[in-house]
Amino acid sequence: MAVPTLEKTLAAFDLYRMEDHFNDKQRALRDKVRSWVQTRVVPNINPYWEKAEFPREIAMSIKELPIIGGPLTEHGAPGLDIIELGLVSYELAKGDGSIGTFYGVHSGLALGTIGALGSAEQKARWMPDMVNLKKIGAFGLTEPNVGSNATGIETTARQDGDYYILNGAKRWIGNASIADLIVIWARDEDGKLGGFVLEDPQNIDGLTISDIWGKVGKRAVLNADILLENVRVHKDNRLANVRSFRDTFMVLGMGRYGVAWEAAGAAAAAFEYALDYALKREQFGKPIASFQLIQQKLVEMATEVTLMQQLCMSLARNLEKGMMSEGMVSMAKYNNARKARYVTQLAREVLGGNGILIDNHIARLWTDAEVIYTYEGTNEINMLIVGRELTGINAIV
Repeated sequence: MAVPTLEKTLAAFDLYRMEDHFNDKQRALRDKVRSWVQTRVVPNINPYWEKAEFPREIAMSIKELPIIGGPLTEHGAPGLDIIELGLVSYELAKGDGSIGTFYGVHSGLALGTIGALGSAEQKARWMPDMVNLKKIGAFGLTEPNVGSNATGIETTARQDGDYYILNGAKRWIGNASIADLIVIWARDEDGKLGGFVLEDPQNIDGLTISDIWGKVGKRAVLNADILLENVRVHKDNRLANVRSFRDTFMVLGMGRYGVAWEAAGAAAAAFEYALDYALKREQFGKPIASFQLIQQKLVEMATEVTLMQQLCMSLARNLEKGMMSEGMVSMAKYNNARKARYVTQLAREVLGGNGILIDNHIARLWTDAEVIYTYEGTNEINMLIVGRELTGINAIV
């Protein structure tokens, strides 16, 4: 019998009726993003992923959606509410992790940082073009020697008249090689953290951007190494409202909120594909969904996806009320990232050998889940943040 073809549009899994908790506006935005994902992303992304090539046409068409800028409201940003913000991450992840990361870096980290920490003049200068995707943003915090210990960044900023001289290196910087603006985090001579916006980075003397090759996950989004050698940036490009690392964490905390939803979305998509396949694929004269061992995998996946969805919704409600703690968001990221690994692995098993073919989508979701497990804070660090909140003891250092 011929191998069944997985449907491009699958019934969305929602056993505990998360849908009923959305208002009409939230549901309409969710449907718009879902339709865009199913028409623009899913049918077209695999060749780009396989070649490790950035899908510029797909990525730039995201401006058709009223989502760039997330919760920001100034300069054309859409002012998404907390649930809408989560649903955008969820639906993009169901399509492809690389597209979700492109959006998250540009809209959440780069634009979000400028919108939250820039002066009125800085926001007016940069936000309109970023909201309209006329300019792409990147966010440079992680360094070759500084990953989880983000407070220990080594990049320096020495003031020289009206300019700062930046020296250091950054690593794993999403969008860097295609960016029009890069927010670089560095410490000044007083040890104070600062965010410095580099404009037109391809033409800055002393700035070298090199894409990282050989990734097994999120292959269609570009990550780069950045080397800064006496890079000059005008003092007006230092973000005006950065006071301490806590300001940076505000942005990163919202990033972890989005990643919790992203992990749930990737897992949900993998389960939906696996269920569709199991109902159509026949062995021994009947669909493999009729076998107990396959049903056990399906139930495991459905249960974990449901728990991930519910955790996201509970976190969103707490965030709406201003009650989200560092431990809460880290627990959601920790749980959902490891469960995404598990669910996508089970989905691959349901498809047997067909599970390793990217044409069936699960292989892409499966390897992308490995990336989710590590970024926005490794799962080990997020676990220890929760432990610190539970015990009052810091076991990270």
